[in-house]
Amino acid sequence: MTGANTDIREKVIAIIAEQAVLEPSDVSMESTLEDLGIDSLGLVESIFAIEEAFDIQVPFNANEPSQSDFDISNVSSIVAGVEKLVAEQHA
Repeated sequence: MTGANTDIREKVIAIIAEQAVLEPSDVSMESTLEDLGIDSLGLVESIFAIEEAFDIQVPFNANEPSQSDFDISNVSSIVAGVEKLVAEQHA
């Protein structure tokens, strides 16, 4: 299962890096979207790209991110959220 999680992490980082116009190597698991210069529109576009890439529905409220079940506080929490959704989809 570790291989699948590595793939998820790399894909999520690639999507976030593209949105931030950075190289994936510039994106750390501790980075916040704010650190990377991603604004709210960029966040929404990232979420759409993640949903499309993994064929999942992210329980994300763009108007009230803090009220969402999906933690966007940093790259690590986004990856963990995607891993959980992918696991639930394949359960």
